[in-house]
Amino acid sequence: MTRPDRPGQSGIRDGLDPQQLEAVLAPRGPVCVLAGAGTGKTRTITRRIAALVDSGQVNPSQVLAVTFTARAAAEMRDRLGALGVSGPGGQVSALTFHAAALRQLRYFWPLAFGDTRWELMDSKFPMVRRAAREVGLDTADRELIRDLAGEIEWAKSSLIGPEGYAARSAGRDVPIRAELIGQVFAAYEEGKLPSSGDWLFDFEDLIIYTAEVLGSTPSIAEEFRSRYRSFVVDEYQDVTPAQQQLLNAWLGGRDDLTVVGDANQTIYSFTGATPDYLLDFTRTYPEATLVRLERDYRSTPQVVALANGVIEKAKGRVAGTRLELIGMRPSGPEPVFAEYPDENSEVVGVVAEIKRLLRAGVDADEIAVLYRINVQSEGYEEALSAAGIAYRVRGDQGFFERPQVRAALRRLGTLAQGAPPPMAPAQAVRAALSPLGYAESEPSGVQTKVNWQQMTRLVELADEVLAERPDRTFADLVRSLHDRARTGGDEQRGVTLASLHAAKGLEWDAVLITGVHEGSVPLGRASKSPEEVEEERRLLYVGVTRARQHLHVSWSLARNEGRAATRRRSRFLDGLVPHEKPVASLPEASTGPDKVVFEALKQWRSDYAAENELAEVNVCSGNVLKQLARILPADTGALSRVSGMTADRVDAIGTPILAVIAAHRS
Repeated sequence: MTRPDRPGQSGIRDGLDPQQLEAVLAPRGPVCVLAGAGTGKTRTITRRIAALVDSGQVNPSQVLAVTFTARAAAEMRDRLGALGVSGPGGQVSALTFHAAALRQLRYFWPLAFGDTRWELMDSKFPMVRRAAREVGLDTADRELIRDLAGEIEWAKSSLIGPEGYAARSAGRDVPIRAELIGQVFAAYEEGKLPSSGDWLFDFEDLIIYTAEVLGSTPSIAEEFRSRYRSFVVDEYQDVTPAQQQLLNAWLGGRDDLTVVGDANQTIYSFTGATPDYLLDFTRTYPEATLVRLERDYRSTPQVVALANGVIEKAKGRVAGTRLELIGMRPSGPEPVFAEYPDENSEVVGVVAEIKRLLRAGVDADEIAVLYRINVQSEGYEEALSAAGIAYRVRGDQGFFERPQVRAALRRLGTLAQGAPPPMAPAQAVRAALSPLGYAESEPSGVQTKVNWQQMTRLVELADEVLAERPDRTFADLVRSLHDRARTGGDEQRGVTLASLHAAKGLEWDAVLITGVHEGSVPLGRASKSPEEVEEERRLLYVGVTRARQHLHVSWSLARNEGRAATRRRSRFLDGLVPHEKPVASLPEASTGPDKVVFEALKQWRSDYAAENELAEVNVCSGNVLKQLARILPADTGALSRVSGMTADRVDAIGTPILAVIAAHRS
């Protein structure tokens, strides 16, 4: 007989498809659920926990469910609460790996080590800086310190010590010689040892020491295992060797374990995550129940078809577990593929598509722009601000709010208050930003590259400002950059801007994936090995599967306007883009902008802006003027096909623009 405060088997079964039901009702013991994107994995694992509790096989307080984000853990707790999975024996513990380890280590540490105390560091950054100083490195280079901290995190998550770092890090994109990083790692670990105070732990230590305490103290292990008897691990493809070691210590040879994951959504290998434990699960537990969830309830059949197309060409061991998703939602629009001549045109085109979606009734909160690296958000932040569309940047600060960019703006502001520099404004900006990481060529090291990209984007932004008004002084230029920095989006509501990594686990009605060209997706450095290329393919797959209904995939053929079209769209789209010309391609143009028309359009824009008390950039950008002068549209139909000439803009200023072009074209 089921308890009255629980839903009972009938309630647990409600709304489940046959495969979900198989996973939910599988007998107690090892269960592996291969769950594709949008297939209801959270519903399935929470219903499984409810079924185990309802059938009396386990008490709620004996279940430990772990995942990787606080948001996912909270959702699991909410769903279990709605299912009534609680009682006199307590409730299920649904936590992140680190939260579970922190709770256990605080409880068991005194039993193992008595009065010896430890303290959790808020950040390893100061300790890494001190260790780098001991080795003789330049500790003023913040990006180097960030890179070193990242390498230490990867090594510890991979159960690699300082002495083994150099040998095991072959092939990684490291900022300095691996042997030097190993020395910094050793000095870092030495610096955490107590001299007179407490032990210092970082977040990786929580996992490592909890496993060590359970593995080395039988009485503690017995107490823990008498408390927790059943385990659930979500996103099992993202487990690191250190986390697997902790899971093994929790289990202590038992096999009451349910894991859920999708190896084709493995996108965190650079942090130490590996899908090997998921792929090897049925070898580790030959009697395990294996269930495949392939019915996608999130996305339309059109989005699902593209997702399947992206991942079906995957290679390697991970590809062997590929799930063929089946779209269960009603039919929707076909994905849109858009090719642009340059990055600025792509930004303009993507924002135009966002405006179309908003006019069609899609809520701004249900629209996301996704990109490969965070620095790519800047163009969209600026364009959305200019268009009056609220936005929020997820997983990273807005471009102008990033510490390195703010420091660069402060430096430029200080220099602008002094004597005019003895060089052209563009060169003065480059010289000012060189000490902060700007260089003509791309450096090594992940964080160093990120900072270099930010400084490079700031230089490009200065060049764009000067292109609009070449007569600006250095002080004028710096003021314009500060003005742009003051335009920002609503961090709470609006269109979401996020990297593909930050989008994992989320979903929107409309998704616009940008920069899908070689060198970005896959990222240039990913071509070093087939494994890295395959992870980049999986990253695009994750991006595609975030869309419920509308999907827009775009790329550009050059970085800046006027540059040779040296790029090509991502190899991951080969065979997936319809043969017809992408909707955003512009009409073939001659050699370049008509200079007479361009100058006439600039003068018209200046007059129009002054008459209507507008900023010139809010009338239309310099890039739009160049496109107009190159294409020379003769009617509103041709005008509307120019990137940046939205329907609203054509209605407002189309007639005078056509008149200027007609009056000055050769």
